Amino acid sequence: MHKKFSVLFLMVLLLIPVSAFGLQSDQPNQQSNKPHLDKQADAPDFQEVSVHDPSIIKDGGEYYVFGSHIEAAKSKDLINWETFTNGYTTPNNTLYGDLSENLSGSFKWAGEDDADSKGGFAVWAPDVFWNENYLNEDGTKGAYMIYYSASSTYIRSAIGYAVSKNIEGPYKYADTIVYSGFTKEKAYDPNSTVNKKWTNTNINQLIKDGNLVSTSENWFNSDGSYANSQFPNAIDANLFYDEDGKLWMTYGSWSGGIFVLEINESTGKPIYPGKDGTTSDGRMIDRYFGAKIAGGFGKSGEGPYVIYDKSTDYYYLYVTYGWLGADGGYNMRQFRAKNPNGPYLDASGQDAVLPSNTDNSPYGNKIMGNFLFERNVGDEGTGRGAGYLSPGHNSVFLDKETGQQYIVFHSRFPQKGEYHEVRVHQMFMNKDGWPVVAPYRYTGETLDKVNRQDLIGDYKLINQGKSYSAETEKSVHITLNKDNSITGDAAGTWKKTGHHAAEITIDGSTYNGVFVSQFDPVSELYVMTFTALSDEGISIWGSKQSHKADKEVVAAIAADLNLGDTDQVISSLDLPVTGSRNASISWETSNPEVITDTGKITRPSAGTEPAKATLTATIAKGEESAVKTFSITVLPYEEAALAAHYRFEDSLNESTGKYGAGAVTGNRIDQDGGSLGYGNGIDGKSLILDGQSGVRLPNGLISSNEYSVSLWVKPEQLTMYTTAFFGARDSNSWVSLVPNGPADGNTMVWSGSGRWYDAPAGMTVKPNEWSHLAFIVDNGVIKFYVNSDEKFTGSNFPDIFSAGSTQFSLGVNWWDAPFKGEMDELRIYEGALTPGQLAELADKNK
Repeated sequence: MHKKFSVLFLMVLLLIPVSAFGLQSDQPNQQSNKPHLDKQADAPDFQEVSVHDPSIIKDGGEYYVFGSHIEAAKSKDLINWETFTNGYTTPNNTLYGDLSENLSGSFKWAGEDDADSKGGFAVWAPDVFWNENYLNEDGTKGAYMIYYSASSTYIRSAIGYAVSKNIEGPYKYADTIVYSGFTKEKAYDPNSTVNKKWTNTNINQLIKDGNLVSTSENWFNSDGSYANSQFPNAIDANLFYDEDGKLWMTYGSWSGGIFVLEINESTGKPIYPGKDGTTSDGRMIDRYFGAKIAGGFGKSGEGPYVIYDKSTDYYYLYVTYGWLGADGGYNMRQFRAKNPNGPYLDASGQDAVLPSNTDNSPYGNKIMGNFLFERNVGDEGTGRGAGYLSPGHNSVFLDKETGQQYIVFHSRFPQKGEYHEVRVHQMFMNKDGWPVVAPYRYTGETLDKVNRQDLIGDYKLINQGKSYSAETEKSVHITLNKDNSITGDAAGTWKKTGHHAAEITIDGSTYNGVFVSQFDPVSELYVMTFTALSDEGISIWGSKQSHKADKEVVAAIAADLNLGDTDQVISSLDLPVTGSRNASISWETSNPEVITDTGKITRPSAGTEPAKATLTATIAKGEESAVKTFSITVLPYEEAALAAHYRFEDSLNESTGKYGAGAVTGNRIDQDGGSLGYGNGIDGKSLILDGQSGVRLPNGLISSNEYSVSLWVKPEQLTMYTTAFFGARDSNSWVSLVPNGPADGNTMVWSGSGRWYDAPAGMTVKPNEWSHLAFIVDNGVIKFYVNSDEKFTGSNFPDIFSAGSTQFSLGVNWWDAPFKGEMDELRIYEGALTPGQLAELADKNK
């Protein structure tokens, strides 16, 4: 009887839900296939790092990423990262010890205090791996090997390698193995003493040792310069093993393409082909550079990474197209091959090697570019949404024990300028043997059986397309319906073809991938997602939204719709016309002379009364609607008060008497020396800067978050990053007015304050011509003007000058090449300039 009672009691216990005992699991129950289960868990706590061009390796229980500028970080879970390096510090460099001395073998050719790296270093894109067969100097076997790039120009670079018994270094220099940018005869780059003749590379010794038959005439253009449209920039090395255990190195960048060389495991040196040839499919084999596997003809493509997957018996090649800046359209592409040296083909069978000087955007599976899962009014969460700008230069980690695969890359972010961080996304194999990338970053999710009922509903859809540009692919709204149809902004069908396999057909194209539950950082919920790839090499992503009836959607939009402080309006309002789930928002105004139904305001003149109006929003979805009104008060202009004026009439005196005179500096804000001149300016004399000098202005010229700066400039030359006017709280918090900035060479206001902020003009001022530049900062709203034309308006501009001591300069900062040209009539104002004041300041005849 006791045994029977015990068995009966245990059976009853198994029938009682866990929640009845007050117990909750802190992780999603991914193993259950019952529909409509709440699979929520705590939000992940990310610890971020900035490592550009990250290359991943796992050592024991720790993951490492090594990147450009001698940065590296480590993590135990791919979620929480910490750095352990100290950048270009020398001596006592974490990775290289005495950096200058240790890597001097490579620096003789490029990378230290030379040409584009003048005044510093350029050590880029390393790859670290464990080579158990490397023969050390002491006769032992096994070493961590770091293959790095040292570069002085866009074509003059070198790949070297160093070794260590410890993955965190220090690494001891071993050799420099591939050079690029060499010339037929003696030649020099600007700001360089390096003779670029080919005899100053390792090629001469390779010929003497019998490893090369001779030099190749193909390496040189008719004028003797380096033929970089056919041959590579020697950067971005990546080492990988083939299925037979042979070691290979792929490398190269956008100029002549991507190449591959076999590597001698015991020495780490390439096995050069020795003589020219062609592959069986007709691709170039160069005696020195190896076999070409991608790109060519000066078309963008860099950061190659190859990984062999035993489960599919394919070698997967990843490259990045575009330029790495926030406006550069960096995007990752994917190819695969049956052999380590190619040919590498995309999903539509196109070769990674370009057939001619043609647009390369159709080539390669585009797995990620600029995108934004846009948060619309009424959606869960806060902010603009989740997305990346210029994600790229990736590496891949394939866990041989679990089969899980991760893509690791750096990315910039919408409205954060050039600030970048490492990101890790999981990848899953689709039915065609292509890895597809998860829409959201990795948080520990696993690929499990999903219930069809949990797939039905509203989704945000990203279509990555094939092009690359500064434009961002924004999400659109679709619904996966119960009858397997897709409706909304895209039409088609969907189905679940296995435990988690997804087949999505949209506008006639079929995409194969997976359904997987992931953490949405905007709603901070675990949601159903899908990722899939078409035969055309186009990726799509979906992110499910919680179920809401039309009435709930309208109510959520009405509650969320907010125009900010409408009692003190000083700039036009952004009036949304679409809300959550494609609900419409229409606007009416009571007085279009104050504010239009598109949000454009007309400010009253200085000295008059504020203007008032009412905006009415009508929200509609299906049969449901709601109305919300906003009272608008538009403030009149207030003339800005002149705080400082530097006229440059044969002196650096300040003419109002409120501040002291400026002082000449050397080629940095904190250096002595330098010399000035004066010429004929816009009004009287002008300041002439020689490209080696600058002006240190008095501290405290600006001390609030409401100010204006007006300046005439006539640059003799346009050098990227060179400042005209510079103000800073410290080296990490600054504002710079640059005639030629990092946003595609635009004239712009640029700020760094923990995050980058770009205010580009959409154009570049002309050299040897006078241009009037002015920018206004009004409590976070920035406006930038060229010749009194408004070129940029933005919000959330950082407050640099309100707290702490501030310093200012003309023509110089702590880092960049000084300004060369003329300046005149620098004026600093308290408050925002009015249109009338701007017009007067930009009038050459005044």
